[in-house]
Amino acid sequence: MLTLQEIAGAVGGQTVGEPSINQPITSVVVDSRQVTPGSLFVALKGQKHDGHDFLLDAFVKGARAALVERVPADDSLQAGGQLPPLIRVPDTMEALQGLARWWRERLGLRVVAVTGSVGKTTTKEVAASVLSHHTEVLKNEGNLNTETGVPLTILRATPKHKVIVLEMGMYALGEIRALSRLAMPEVGVVTNVGPTHLERLGSIERIAEAKGELVEELPETGLAVLNYDDERVRAMAARTRARVAFYGMEPQADFWADAVQSRGLQGTQFDLRWGKEWVHVRMPLLGLHSVQAALASAAVAHHFGMTLDEIAAGLHEVSGALRLIVAAGINGSTVIDDSYNASPASTLAALNLLSELEGRKVAVLGDMRELGSYTEEGHRRVGRRAADVADLVVAVGDLGKTIGDEALDAGRDRESVFVAQTNSEAIQHLKGILRPGDCVLVKGSRGMRMEEIVEAIRCPTR
Repeated sequence: MLTLQEIAGAVGGQTVGEPSINQPITSVVVDSRQVTPGSLFVALKGQKHDGHDFLLDAFVKGARAALVERVPADDSLQAGGQLPPLIRVPDTMEALQGLARWWRERLGLRVVAVTGSVGKTTTKEVAASVLSHHTEVLKNEGNLNTETGVPLTILRATPKHKVIVLEMGMYALGEIRALSRLAMPEVGVVTNVGPTHLERLGSIERIAEAKGELVEELPETGLAVLNYDDERVRAMAARTRARVAFYGMEPQADFWADAVQSRGLQGTQFDLRWGKEWVHVRMPLLGLHSVQAALASAAVAHHFGMTLDEIAAGLHEVSGALRLIVAAGINGSTVIDDSYNASPASTLAALNLLSELEGRKVAVLGDMRELGSYTEEGHRRVGRRAADVADLVVAVGDLGKTIGDEALDAGRDRESVFVAQTNSEAIQHLKGILRPGDCVLVKGSRGMRMEEIVEAIRCPTR
């Protein structure tokens, strides 16, 4: 457990106010609403808010100390003429990241980093779950995959943890490199390169350049786990000094899958092959695309000393906060909740899953954002596939309309395609058409708040 003295030394900060330097810190937070007694509150300056404005709130809630760039000019924090413990640094973000780097080195943690345009969260969850059968594992939760989230995750580690599995996100060149230099991963996984964030980066080549920063930062003793089936990812082997392990659906990969079969809502099965060895795998993950996450996780687990039999057992019991959720829906339907986010690649994969299921298939698809020049083509591709797969298509939003229009152009009749401007319109339509046995896929970009549709058509929990 960290003390103020250790924190001040690690970040090169100046202690101000009541010392209490040997008092332990129970957690590190950047949001004053998350402060609990004993927390270190880091006052970050953001685009909308400055954490320094919430120092009083943090201390009222029990913060033991705060990491700051400046000491308040007034006496609002003083109690009895004495300031509470503050550690002053030139830049609180740099200090937060430096503290995380120091803590990672102190604990001797082994780090696995995962990035990619699609599938990085699932791969992170599966890898962490499989490794947890072998050692003590920590992973980042939710969307804590940024310059703030990654250090906060590392600072949650305790001496019992041996491995951290970190998802790394990015919006610009250089961000994954910075996260890698912070976390110092031993293993780097790249799932694929697609047009997600094309609006920000401008071209698919720049996206590949950004994702490849991870493997460039790996040490010679490390391992780059690369998707053989993605040409741009496969080419990253030339960008790393680490050993390379390919995974994919072809025998040319080091870890590859044979005899892949969907078991519908019961999961997936396949033969996992590595060299001349193989083992049969049955896992609860839905959709054939989940096999990619399993293969990448197998390569990671094998690096940490797990046998193929142990990996298969871990995949059979895979758990974690995977984003795709199956729930009972209204009128006897089944809801496939994949509403967290969407890109053309992930939506096509979700539609492929829908095609594997029994019953009438209903695809509820919203806008896919940040696609830049690929926006129209991406939505049209999804519309064409939805026309092939779904019995009913419900398209939501301005961009979603392109999906619906393309489904009509692909030959679907107007009775089977409904275009809604809002979630409320989609909900009203679905409540009128859903019937027993229907499988309803709900997917769209995070900004569309498609979870509102999911909640409205799920059976209420008791």
